[in-house]
Amino acid sequence: MKKFENFCRALTNLHEIETKSPPFDAITTAGMVALFEICFEQSWKAIKEILELHGFGERKIGSPRMIIKQAFAAGMIDDEELWLEMLTTRNDVAHSYNEEVALKIIDAAQKKFIVLFEALRTEIETNYSRL
Repeated sequence: MKKFENFCRALTNLHEIETKSPPFDAITTAGMVALFEICFEQSWKAIKEILELHGFGERKIGSPRMIIKQAFAAGMIDDEELWLEMLTTRNDVAHSYNEEVALKIIDAAQKKFIVLFEALRTEIETNYSRL
């Protein structure tokens, strides 16, 4: 599962931000926001690939929001609301030129989202890796 492998690599990279704390220079801030965005993108694409492999492809599951909702319905993720919050945060990346927005994204990734990504990785490795 190529998309799952991409997600795992992105998550490994995202872990680099766990021990960092402000103040950050502009390049570090931009890099940490980008690591979150890449990991999010790879996560929903991996979920989509797995859902399609399990027969959910005939339903319209194209958007990240729809994929998150389907993943929750399928039991692949446990906290739909937090995943949808993460989607909103990913959408805020376009405004990360604003330092306050960027710092909120980094803080949320460190405190809430890395745990969700790890739970997804474990779920896929445990229940979906046999494909």
